[in-house]
Amino acid sequence: KNMEIIDFKREHIEEASLLAMANYNEERTKVTCLPEVSRIPDLLSFADNGLGVAAFENRKMTGFLCCCSPFEHAFHTEAVGTFSPVHAHGAVKENRAFLYRRMYQKAAEKWAEHKIVSHAVSLYAHDREGLEAFFTCGFGLRCVDAIRPMEPLSFTAPLPLTLSGGIRYEELGKEHQYKIRDLRRMLIEHMGKSPCFMYQSPEEIDQCLIRAESGDSRIFAALSGGSAIACLELSASAETFVSETGGIRNICGAYCLPQHRGKGVYQGLLNHVIETLKAEGWTRLGVDYESINPTAAHFWPKYFESYTSGVVRRIDECALGAIS
Repeated sequence: KNMEIIDFKREHIEEASLLAMANYNEERTKVTCLPEVSRIPDLLSFADNGLGVAAFENRKMTGFLCCCSPFEHAFHTEAVGTFSPVHAHGAVKENRAFLYRRMYQKAAEKWAEHKIVSHAVSLYAHDREGLEAFFTCGFGLRCVDAIRPMEPLSFTAPLPLTLSGGIRYEELGKEHQYKIRDLRRMLIEHMGKSPCFMYQSPEEIDQCLIRAESGDSRIFAALSGGSAIACLELSASAETFVSETGGIRNICGAYCLPQHRGKGVYQGLLNHVIETLKAEGWTRLGVDYESINPTAAHFWPKYFESYTSGVVRRIDECALGAIS
């Protein structure tokens, strides 16, 4: 077939938006909890940064692949990175894996010309062809977005919660956020160890805690004897356009002391949060987590359904010499 891959321009936005919407609705057939959306976020910035491509066959768009403008210190490294959100690319079903491989080849050439070595792309979790295309181009899974209806979990605690020392669940006001400071620190330190390797220095951790405590996220905690043994943070937004739609709240931080895991403590905390939010009128709960974090990757899929798979690739800086 006569495939042509060209620069993504403003005149391609309308066709691309329809393709992105079709891909989202395709995922909705697999993840029925996903909300109906009326439109895909505006693609204008992706057309204007000159880093995207579009694929055409017989003058009909069959795919497009765009990304954000480059940014420094990707994943806390010295690398320049870019990210293609789940709505900033799309492809027809026919020959999708081949399409994505060809589009990435063309787009990655541009990215390398801009010294971008950290490439991240968010794909729909059930798009096997799209995932195969990027896996075969050297990408690996790193991040996951998942969702569930705002309904209580059904779970059986190995031990009755009353035997765990009389646990109390509550939302913490601003003046009581200090109670989860140690949990926040332990979470950051955990993410710095193997196999996550998302290391931050003690000074960076202190700065991170200051930012967190001055933020506007809602905090829920499981308390035992007045001390927090588990915490959960909620925000109004998350990593995908889906999280911005009405009726959704998003988990943006979660930790449970290791000695209290496997006892139903965290499930109880989640149910307290769900009951609170449901009473307020929220209909869905989202979470995003690192698949490279074994604790998270073991826990969240039990209760949430994945709808995106974020894949990443770091190209070798020495390869930039071949581009210049």
